[in-house]
Amino acid sequence: MTDKKAHRIDEEAIVAMLMMRATAIREKNAEDALSYDAEDSVEFSLAPPLVYHGKDKAGLQAWFDTWDSPIGGDVHDAKLTIGADVAFWSGLVNMTGTKTDGTVVDLWFRQTLGLVKRNGQWLVAHQHASVPFAMDGSGQALLDLRP
Repeated sequence: MTDKKAHRIDEEAIVAMLMMRATAIREKNAEDALSYDAEDSVEFSLAPPLVYHGKDKAGLQAWFDTWDSPIGGDVHDAKLTIGADVAFWSGLVNMTGTKTDGTVVDLWFRQTLGLVKRNGQWLVAHQHASVPFAMDGSGQALLDLRP
């Protein structure tokens, strides 16, 4: 198989995996969402603590349960870089929906995913999500930024 063909096959597999993962998140299905994560994954989430190690099905489902609507989303400026058995995806993600308390969410954040190919399957091994903060000394998160 040529390098170009192998690269195209990997790209298609990664995009399909990320789309299925996004569907599981939108549908608030923790088990399915986590099935695309490596067992030893590391996550730097928007929510505390500073770092998560491994999969936390109960914690993810508890967060999903705080949403009344499906969790919507959109992506801008996505970029995928693929190596033989590692890849990086980055983009600006828009999370939308309504929480159980009636709060309407429309948040843009930055996300980077580190992927690994294990036993022929691409998995998310590293996740990092962040929002910018004011550099004026207030330290306030800037939640109203749009691409």
